[in-house]
Amino acid sequence: MAGTDGNAAMSAQDMQHWAEVGTKLQGMWLQYQQERMGDPQAMMPFFDPARWMSVAESWYRQMPLAQAEQQKALWEQGFALWQDVLGQYGIGPKSAEAQDGEPDLPLKDKRFADPRWRAHPAFALIHQTYLFLAEQALAMVDNMDGLTPDKREQLRFTTRAITEAASPANFPMTNPVVLERTLETRGENLVKGMEHLLADLRRGQLSHTDADAFTLGENIATTPGKVVYETDLFQLIQYSPTTDTVLETPLVIFPPWINRFYILDLNEKKSFVRWAVAQGVTVFMVSWKSADASMKDVVWDDYVRAQIDAIDHVRERLDVEAVNAIGYCVAGTTLAATLALLHRRGEQDKVRSATFFTAQVDFEQAGELLHFVDDQQLAAIQALSPEGYLDGRYMAATFNLLRGTDLIWNYVVNNYMLGEDYPAFDLLHWNGDVTNLPAQWHQDYLRDLYRDNRLVDKDRMEVDGTKVDLGIVETPTYVQAGREDHIAPAASVWKITDHFKGPLRFVLAGSGHIAGVVNPPDSGKYQYWINEGDPASLEEFVAGATEHKGSWWPDWIEWLRDQDGRTVPAKGKRAPGGKNDAGIEDAPGRYVMTR
Repeated sequence: MAGTDGNAAMSAQDMQHWAEVGTKLQGMWLQYQQERMGDPQAMMPFFDPARWMSVAESWYRQMPLAQAEQQKALWEQGFALWQDVLGQYGIGPKSAEAQDGEPDLPLKDKRFADPRWRAHPAFALIHQTYLFLAEQALAMVDNMDGLTPDKREQLRFTTRAITEAASPANFPMTNPVVLERTLETRGENLVKGMEHLLADLRRGQLSHTDADAFTLGENIATTPGKVVYETDLFQLIQYSPTTDTVLETPLVIFPPWINRFYILDLNEKKSFVRWAVAQGVTVFMVSWKSADASMKDVVWDDYVRAQIDAIDHVRERLDVEAVNAIGYCVAGTTLAATLALLHRRGEQDKVRSATFFTAQVDFEQAGELLHFVDDQQLAAIQALSPEGYLDGRYMAATFNLLRGTDLIWNYVVNNYMLGEDYPAFDLLHWNGDVTNLPAQWHQDYLRDLYRDNRLVDKDRMEVDGTKVDLGIVETPTYVQAGREDHIAPAASVWKITDHFKGPLRFVLAGSGHIAGVVNPPDSGKYQYWINEGDPASLEEFVAGATEHKGSWWPDWIEWLRDQDGRTVPAKGKRAPGGKNDAGIEDAPGRYVMTR
């Protein structure tokens, strides 16, 4: 390895140190095993090796890997690859092709960008063979006969997950970067990595950031405000104004209950809430309660009723006729049903405008999450919810699987094998701050919306005793989608334009599900696209769109003011916490802190 003397004899002191490292690793693992014996339920099923062996076995049975002709083709192509690779190092029949400088290997991947993967022919062969086999496995899926499109996509997803897990970068003895770090630190990286691994096993969740770096209300979720109303399902936060006058129509934000609300209030520079308050908007935020056994009977209707309850409370509190509303992700789907219900009841004037952040109403093109909604998957999820709620760590693991290399294996290598410290990154902290979900709601949502796509069929769904028809919604609407969103793909978000009948402004933002939304103007990042014409499809929208640099937030606030630009003084109940208006508690409230 680079930087070491392969001929140097190991001293007695070195031998003793390595023996101590081995003893430490063994002792740490034995201690963890003893803990597990005392509490067999301590390890979540997600970490159960038998579960993943079963998945791998099922995958293997579906693949044509055992076929003689397939093995013959793989061998022939693999042998040709090995000759090409070794030739770069002056070895074998193609040795004459070797050139000065770093080898130019045929297959490229960011996981193997470090030059140490090319510094020795053995590691070059290892990672090039892996990339070849992974590529061939995906090609097999594409070429298999008799698969329906959805089953092919599901098998492609499983193949990618398994091949990502099998990467030689994920194993210490086949990763030259880890081997070199191990020699440099004399094994201390492995000790530190084992500490990280066992800590994650104990908490049942992969860590992405330093768990002690952030405290709610101190360095995240810090925008001043008061909890002014609460139910068993949510708290309603009103933020303190920072301008002398504010828009007369207040804003109510419904974040997804799959995550904590403070994605929109990470810190002073990134906070959408703080920025909106500074624009002269009276902002209310719903903080959903993380589910427990008492919420086992909660269904989607309860969340729709909760949105109407929050809207009515704000209207009554500020003595206004209507509110502007924002729905993010799953709460946006729910907001669409809320609007349809209000229209059917003749109460549509309660909402002056609606904004949707990366929200879907039509799930025909809902992306990779569709792989988790067949009967077998739904039954497995139900089995994981014996007390009436789904532990949020399962959802976190699912979302991590959608980007396994970046959100799982990158951290396995860096934190478990290289022994690196976790970063203090607020977004990653929020991502790991999971919420539990009511099990019945979750099952219904996956079945009725993701699998059966019932919401877009007129009167096929009933919410709170009222038939739902999205086609009657005429509320002025602003729809934001992320160009690189893998949770709510832009093509899926676009479909809201096929159902709502009122004026609608569609904005395609750069980046994905989170960074595409949380993109403050001062950051100078990304871009967004607007098409002022009347495109009939997302493809037409993109073809005729104008690109604008930076954040879409200023476009949104201009649109919001166009809906109703009247202003009022920021006093009385517009400023929570005043005389005779103490509120329940300071923001961010206790619901967001419930684990």
